[in-house]
Amino acid sequence: MSEVTADMIEQDRLAGPASLARRRMTQRLGAASGLLSSSAGNRAFDLELLRTFAQSRMTSVPTLALVGLVVSITSFVWTPGVDVLIWLALICACQLICYSTARRLLEAPDPAINVGYWRRRFIATEFCQGLGWAMLAALFLNVPDTTARVFVLFALMLVGAVMSLVSATVPLAVYAGLAPTTIAVLLFMSPAWQEHAWPISIIAIGAQFFFLVLARRLYATSLSSLAFRLEKDILISELEEAKANSDEARLRAEEANLAKSRFLATMSHELRTPLNAILGFSEVMTGELFGKHAVPAYKDYAKDIHSSGEHLLMLINEILDLSRVEAGRYELREESVSLAQIVEDCLRLLSLRAEKRGITISETIEGKLSRLWGDERAMRQIALNLLTNAVKFTPYGGHITLNCGWTQSGGQYLSIRDTGPGIPPHEIPIVMSSFGRGALAQRNAEEGSGLGLPIVKGLVDLHGGTFTIESELRQGTEVTVTFPAERVVDAMPPFQPERRSSPRRVTRRAA
Repeated sequence: MSEVTADMIEQDRLAGPASLARRRMTQRLGAASGLLSSSAGNRAFDLELLRTFAQSRMTSVPTLALVGLVVSITSFVWTPGVDVLIWLALICACQLICYSTARRLLEAPDPAINVGYWRRRFIATEFCQGLGWAMLAALFLNVPDTTARVFVLFALMLVGAVMSLVSATVPLAVYAGLAPTTIAVLLFMSPAWQEHAWPISIIAIGAQFFFLVLARRLYATSLSSLAFRLEKDILISELEEAKANSDEARLRAEEANLAKSRFLATMSHELRTPLNAILGFSEVMTGELFGKHAVPAYKDYAKDIHSSGEHLLMLINEILDLSRVEAGRYELREESVSLAQIVEDCLRLLSLRAEKRGITISETIEGKLSRLWGDERAMRQIALNLLTNAVKFTPYGGHITLNCGWTQSGGQYLSIRDTGPGIPPHEIPIVMSSFGRGALAQRNAEEGSGLGLPIVKGLVDLHGGTFTIESELRQGTEVTVTFPAERVVDAMPPFQPERRSSPRRVTRRAA
């Protein structure tokens, strides 16, 4: 006996009824597909046609028995009653045989059914039934009345029509059933050729051939309806299977998201606690608060430890922010904030870094910008991330242009353009993905986590705004953030370009 592991037990427990239902759906879908792709020589396809024949035959037995009773009662006018009763008993026996044969097929399980054997049985029963109806002509052979001959001809044509309709799903059974009645019509009407009744005979014979053509058309229609039904079953099975797969994928995604949230919550606490100690002690060692180091290199090592700890803490914070944004759990603490003031604060924070790199920053902020209703921390993070990227990717002596003002729809925008290496068009989706960094950025810029732009886009989406990137290789990149008019706190007059207030330009250059 093979060893059963805990993982196998857990997987089987988690699968439960859903897995069994999906397995049954797959089996049903495979069976339906096999039926649809098969031809008439396929066992499953032929079995379905035989069952349809059996059902039709069972439902037609009362009708044909009633027709036989009406014909026998009417026949008392021209023939002896004993012969008619014998013929009626023969017809009832044939109907009973057809009914019992069809019922046995419907009650038998599919694996136990021999298609060829049952097809031959149905052909034989149809031949016997047609032979029984053909015996009606024998009862009226010695009756000279023309009305009797028309009556027999009408009865045989009626029975032929019913048999061709009922037996259409098995063409050979149609031929077997119509053959005796057709021969009976030929023999019964042959004396009428001398009596100038040949037009009626031609119509009777032509009707038999018409019934054969009708049976062929009904057989083709049955095949088409069966194919349509199987296509419907396949479509329903595919929809059910797709729904089951989507439900399972959703459950797995929810479980994975829950596991990720638990992991991040645990790791944020477990990592931040030692990181705070590392940052604190490294800062103490860097400042030499308890005395100078015996070896000067230790001070440089402490600086490296402190900078690495800050980088790791920043990465942890960015991962947590991005996970909250993607999970939809980032709650905006909305209040009235000034976009222009936030941009100026961020510029002051990064001005020293830009001066060290010889980068010139030109800002254009439109006057009288209304306040926005939003999360100050999120908007500050948006501006800081975009400005940091611009400074980081702009080469020494480059230029950054910052614009902030009104949009034509009444909202506000922030645009930052740099003169960096630019981003190839095919790499823009990469830099917008989590941990994605372009090839030129990896070679020419400082190392980063690749989470800045995804966080910016997520925060902008939470505010209902838009975030776009326009870049040209070796020419620079321009990013634009827009906030909708619904977030403007006070009303704004209609947009009139000729009445715009004069922009305030400030240029910061390297010292």
